Amino acid sequence: MGKKRVLIIDDDAKNIFALTATLRSKSYECLSCVSAQEALDLLRTDEIIDAILIDMMMPEMDGYEAMPLIQAIEHRRNTPIFAVTAQAMVGDREKCLRAGATEYISKPIDVDRLLALLNRV
Repeated sequence: MGKKRVLIIDDDAKNIFALTATLRSKSYECLSCVSAQEALDLLRTDEIIDAILIDMMMPEMDGYEAMPLIQAIEHRRNTPIFAVTAQAMVGDREKCLRAGATEYISKPIDVDRLLALLNRV
């Protein structure tokens, strides 16, 4: 089996850069999109994606709106989606899970926890 491919959806280029550098150092392949719409367009293709990291707070379409749309794409229905957010208030994890996230990761990202989640994919 080849490297696992992770799609990073985030409107902040610095976050994409940091996540990509971290994941590539651990032998993951990374693709990135700077908007949920760009990600939806990519996810409608046959591009191989093993897991998705999605920022919950983006302009135009946030992660809460995008996750159900991602899951509505037939061949993406079972792709794990990890919600990434700076919001770490009581109830935020549950809100992300209700919206369709497989799991929730707060910023700053605990890299060991993220890798443990991705290793289950």
